[in-house]
Amino acid sequence: MDVHSLDSALDLMRRLPPQDCESNLRALTELNPDMAAELLDAVDQPLKIARDKDTGREYLLCDYNRDGDSYRSPWTNAYDPSLEDGNVPSEKLRKLEIEANAAFQVYREMYFEGGISSVYFWDLDYGFAGVVLIKKEKDGGTIGCWDSIHVIEVVEKGNGRQASYKLTSTVMLWFQSDKKSVGTMNVGGSLMRQTAMECHLDDQNPHLANIGRMVEEHENKMRSTLHDVYIDKTRQIIGSMRTVESSADLKTREELVDALKKAVTGKSEDV
Repeated sequence: MDVHSLDSALDLMRRLPPQDCESNLRALTELNPDMAAELLDAVDQPLKIARDKDTGREYLLCDYNRDGDSYRSPWTNAYDPSLEDGNVPSEKLRKLEIEANAAFQVYREMYFEGGISSVYFWDLDYGFAGVVLIKKEKDGGTIGCWDSIHVIEVVEKGNGRQASYKLTSTVMLWFQSDKKSVGTMNVGGSLMRQTAMECHLDDQNPHLANIGRMVEEHENKMRSTLHDVYIDKTRQIIGSMRTVESSADLKTREELVDALKKAVTGKSEDV
């Protein structure tokens, strides 16, 4: 594979374990420095966690809440390290951002039973855009992590009575097991999907409800796809390599097959 082309490098990154994304990306940029900026823009990396100094609450870091070397907290709207002229949403959009963070906390608890979520919005000339981030880590005998990044672009039309939504979602999932009963196993992968819809807006159908419904439906479909591609396929491979039947059961089944063959052969000879 020619990793000196952007498409090949991106294809390689999609095939490598997501938990090693940062080190693999660094290696690729060192191999081809001229491609570094494009790779960093195109590759979604596992989400990192920070803690708000004022509230003590955790939040997630990504390019969408970064300005220079500082990151904006969704809880206080302040940058860390402090940044006087950092980019912040308008007052109206900040209100929606607060409501969205509260709503997706409920969503996260309902679907993930823990983890961390953060929502960030920013103004556009023709509407606004935002990102919904969710991270769930698991420790213990089996360790793993789910990272989902949902980028939404909203264009308002018809004097605010109509809106079009474009959602781009990336999910990174991996887990490792080193239990004595099952041995060492490392499964992981990533998936990206896009969808779009147009909605009529009124008091009963606000932006937040539309965004929440799109994220929920998209994430459920992607989870199902990841389950089919990675979990079921892994189970199928393991099942084809090692049977759960005992040697006695296998011997009994072989004897039965031999007896059936002899019975069929005997009948054929009689005919």
